[in-house]
Amino acid sequence: MSQSTVPCYTIINSTDLEVPNEMQLKQDLEKGDTNVKIETLKKVIQLLLNGERLSGLIMTIIRFVLPVQNHTIKKLLLVFWEIVPKTSPDGKLLQEMILVCDAYRKDLQHPNEFLRGSTLRFLCKLKEPELLEPLMPSIRACLEHRHSYVRRNAVLAIFTIYKNFDWLVPDGPELIANFLDTQQDMSCKRNAFLMLLHADQERALNYLASCIDQVNNFGDILQLVIVELIYKVCHANPAERSRFIRCIYNLLNSSSNAVRYEAAGTLITLSSAPTAIKAAAGCYIELIVTESDNNVKLIVLDRLIAMKENENIEKVMQDLVMDILRVLAAPDIEVRRKTLNLAMDLVSSRNISEMVLVLKKEVSKTHNVAHEDTGKYRQLLVRTLHSCSIKFPDVAGNVIPVLVEFLSDTNELAAADVLIFIREAIQKFPSLRNLIIGHLIEAFSQIKSSKIHRAAVWILGEYVNDKNQVLEVIEVIIQTLGEVPMVEAEQRRLAGDQTEEEMMNHRNNNSQPSQTNTNSSKVTSDGTYATQSAFSLAPISKKEKRPPLREYLMAGDFFIGAALSATLTKLALRYADLEDDAKAQNRLTTRVMLIMSSILHLGRSGFSNKQITNDDTDRIFICLRTLSERTKDVVQVFERYCREALGKMLDAQYEEDQRVFREKQKAAAKVQPDDPVVFAQLSNGRENQLGENVFESSLNQALAGTKSNNLSDVTSPNNKLNKVTQLTGFSDPVYAEAYVNVNQYDIVLDVLIVNQTNDTLQNCTLELATLGDLKLVERPHSVVLAPHDFCNIKANVKVSSTENGIIFVYDTSINTNVVVLNTTHIDIMDYIIPASCTDTEFRQMWQDFEWENKVTVNTTFTDLHEYLKHLLKSTNMKCLTPEKALSGQCGFMAANMYAKSIFGENALANLSIEKPIDDPDSKVTGHIRIRAKSQGMALSLGDKMSSSQKLAVQAS
Repeated sequence: MSQSTVPCYTIINSTDLEVPNEMQLKQDLEKGDTNVKIETLKKVIQLLLNGERLSGLIMTIIRFVLPVQNHTIKKLLLVFWEIVPKTSPDGKLLQEMILVCDAYRKDLQHPNEFLRGSTLRFLCKLKEPELLEPLMPSIRACLEHRHSYVRRNAVLAIFTIYKNFDWLVPDGPELIANFLDTQQDMSCKRNAFLMLLHADQERALNYLASCIDQVNNFGDILQLVIVELIYKVCHANPAERSRFIRCIYNLLNSSSNAVRYEAAGTLITLSSAPTAIKAAAGCYIELIVTESDNNVKLIVLDRLIAMKENENIEKVMQDLVMDILRVLAAPDIEVRRKTLNLAMDLVSSRNISEMVLVLKKEVSKTHNVAHEDTGKYRQLLVRTLHSCSIKFPDVAGNVIPVLVEFLSDTNELAAADVLIFIREAIQKFPSLRNLIIGHLIEAFSQIKSSKIHRAAVWILGEYVNDKNQVLEVIEVIIQTLGEVPMVEAEQRRLAGDQTEEEMMNHRNNNSQPSQTNTNSSKVTSDGTYATQSAFSLAPISKKEKRPPLREYLMAGDFFIGAALSATLTKLALRYADLEDDAKAQNRLTTRVMLIMSSILHLGRSGFSNKQITNDDTDRIFICLRTLSERTKDVVQVFERYCREALGKMLDAQYEEDQRVFREKQKAAAKVQPDDPVVFAQLSNGRENQLGENVFESSLNQALAGTKSNNLSDVTSPNNKLNKVTQLTGFSDPVYAEAYVNVNQYDIVLDVLIVNQTNDTLQNCTLELATLGDLKLVERPHSVVLAPHDFCNIKANVKVSSTENGIIFVYDTSINTNVVVLNTTHIDIMDYIIPASCTDTEFRQMWQDFEWENKVTVNTTFTDLHEYLKHLLKSTNMKCLTPEKALSGQCGFMAANMYAKSIFGENALANLSIEKPIDDPDSKVTGHIRIRAKSQGMALSLGDKMSSSQKLAVQAS
């Protein structure tokens, strides 16, 4: 038998450049001392694990190593006998193994409990009944050993032997049941109960019924097995629920968090009563609050979110919103985000007021807190309060004063979210406009960002409808802008600084006429005195503190000046409609026009860091011309069309949200009016599983999952049929195909192997090698295939990042040469899910991410919208551009797409395509730009887009 046919458990990299020969190893094992034998035995194990054949050493080890009583050698021998081939090429047990069996019979009777226990653990891994049969009396005797370590491993050994070869221990369940009644050690009771759970549930139930009142006093390892038993029994026989559900309730108060978690999950599956759901959800919430590990918090939160998806459970969980908000005490931003989203989905009109109070307290807690995630958390709180106010308008009046405080926040993102909320609230709730405007005027001078000032100025100019408020807003703007005209003010500032300095110097000279020495004494670091003259000191220029709006303009940001001019124009026009006195109208208009002309003059004067742009100049000139000429059409643009545009945008956002909500509703199976009514009380027998009919539930699932099997669905990359990879040809002696099942971080490779020859294939082995961020967890075992027989072999692969990976597969057997199988590609799409983000977040990520991949569009599609749909379907990305923005045919299209991987990596894409309108048969051209934080993500997504284009071209 060739070396490649040996099953390999683990590959250990060897640092030795020279591989020791067998004769040298034999000599060291025979004549070496204990330390030499230990090192040599380690080398032998390493060579065996790496696939070497050392059959000549078995007898040497039996003669010279096995009798040694050193504990280290005993442990190494357990590993050696586990991995060494125990059968000859014809499948029969080696004669030498009889001697090994006798040695381990002696170890099972050894006075040292560690040797007995470790030997028993080793016997759990043996698959040869010929070796186990002579050892059974010794294994049974270990059940009565004084030490618990030996007894619990003896139970595991009997359990494993009974599971694999029940004829070796036919009375195993009875033996263990009697053992369980006499034990006090929790680990022994746990192992014994675990065996009864899998081997004889009736005996396990009888034992549990006899001690059900003492379950709370058991150890956590035994309690976990009891929960598993109750779950299995109640699902198999629902009539037993009333017998054991009280035990599950008691286990919710266990001292072990693991037991409480499992008990809560079991309780939900066993009962849909409101009390059970509240108890389970309350247990989950308590676990999140008390557990310090963020991963545990996220896992339990996901379980709560999954519970919320059930409509009946959601109604019960609505009363637990305040308890869920206790989780906000966790410092992790991801836990807080999920908690706020869950609370927002569950909140109702009954508890919205209490939730707003809690959120207000959380806002106050974030003041003056220096933490890296404080800004993000404040932004989350703003968005949640925003959603509360839109969903429940009654609380908007209480929320607005709290949110307006964020406008002076240094976190620009949180302040921007506040203004987005204020803009929507002031448009949708006319009754709150005076309240919003009053708070906005108060906070206007405290704002620290030009973007926030621009939005605040627009809101004030659009929604102020009272002439007193118009005057108040203009006064606040002038106060925030500073003295007008600004160029003259800046000139006086420069000139005034110089004259004031001269006046101060002159005043000092007059007050001290006799003082001629302007020197001062200083003490240096070494303790000596030094003289410093006033003439040698460099003048220190102090930066002048200017009003905020003036500061922006001096920094060269004249876009705020253009926005300010538009607002002042709206205020002047509205004041003219409200005020009858022509002199007051002209006075205000002149004042406003002076401010605008002053901004223009400042932009061209050279005092600012940057010159005013032509666009801003044109906008300010339009405002000046509008106030001077008062053309009717232009006036209507300022008075009506701006607010109408905002209303249309908000309506479009609302329609988009409703469309997404309807799509989610479609995914859930709905009960039709003509569906039959199922009475749980009238169903009996095996059909009744936890109060529901299995046939009806299966039928409902089948109907809910029915889809049209058209060609596009079959050829979809997400179809299960496309996950099957043919590894060999049909004419090969061994036919193989693999189904790739991806479960987040794990890949299960289910390989079907068919023996197409008339010979028996002994030790048929599947060898795997991976490329990329894939790691093989364990190597598949070798199998024996009869003529024309088949079997399934499973292999587990771990994934560590979102990159395309390749698995190379080889098949070897005793009668054939190595068959090189086809490579299996792991698709990146299995790890990417559609996600959504705001436009601001998209632009920020686009600016931050450094890896970009540009893909040229090469396709046979002639329609822009069809190409976009094909791209979204093949890449699992979500289009962030609204549907209305993409509607119509104009010859070009630009769309933003976003997705997220299960590893938390973000993927952005911008699609820019075009085609001539006058040529309907022309193909779509353009490019796709992909940006990601990691290089692998950008390259893998680009490769996926290119391959999907090629497949579309080939299909056409």
